[in-house]
Amino acid sequence: MRSFTGVKASLLAIVVIGQAGLALAQDGSGVARTITVTGSGEAAGPPDQSTINAGVQTLAPTVIGSSDENQAIIKRIMRSLREEGIEDKDIQTVDYSVWPQQQHDPRGTGETTITGYQVNNTVRITVRDIDRLGNVLAAVTNAGANAIHGISFSVEDKAALEARAREAAMADARTRAEALAGLAGVELGKVLTISMSSGGGYPVPMFGARMQMAQAIALPDISAGELSVAVQVQVTYEIQ
Repeated sequence: MRSFTGVKASLLAIVVIGQAGLALAQDGSGVARTITVTGSGEAAGPPDQSTINAGVQTLAPTVIGSSDENQAIIKRIMRSLREEGIEDKDIQTVDYSVWPQQQHDPRGTGETTITGYQVNNTVRITVRDIDRLGNVLAAVTNAGANAIHGISFSVEDKAALEARAREAAMADARTRAEALAGLAGVELGKVLTISMSSGGGYPVPMFGARMQMAQAIALPDISAGELSVAVQVQVTYEIQ
């Protein structure tokens, strides 16, 4: 049996608790003495703005007839939005399409006849005052919008939420690292590396409807809920 001398023995222990890892080695072994943990943090707050997709669908025997009717309603919607204090920069056309309406020959000949033309025109509206959202919805609907595709909420400046989430994530990472160090009988040193990832969830209550253009509606009740920002950090600490 061959023997080896002059080789210094080393010990490597790895302890894993949850999403945390602990690496220990004797001094001089060449292995870094570190603890790496993952911390999570989340912060939530009310949204301060909303976007709406409001559309007009018209149907007439000719393209010109359907288009003219559609344009007249869109003009009324634009006027109602300005009366509600919505600026032009917050109104954007996101869809304009024309589709022929076809009827198949009931005799089964395979022939089709165009019976009319449908024109769709949709604008995206940014409402920067959440308290005015119900008024804006009622205004565009009463002006002739007969398709409301959805409402989404957001925070114009997420910096404050992200800062709170980062603080919570770092505190969580420190707590995890201290727990591991206590179990291993060591003390934490300085932070060596930090990496971060973040994400957010937006509540999207849907308001889908098609309504008679001559029918006035009352102010709808809209719940904005809260917007949350989640942050994860991976922190590596030196072991003293």
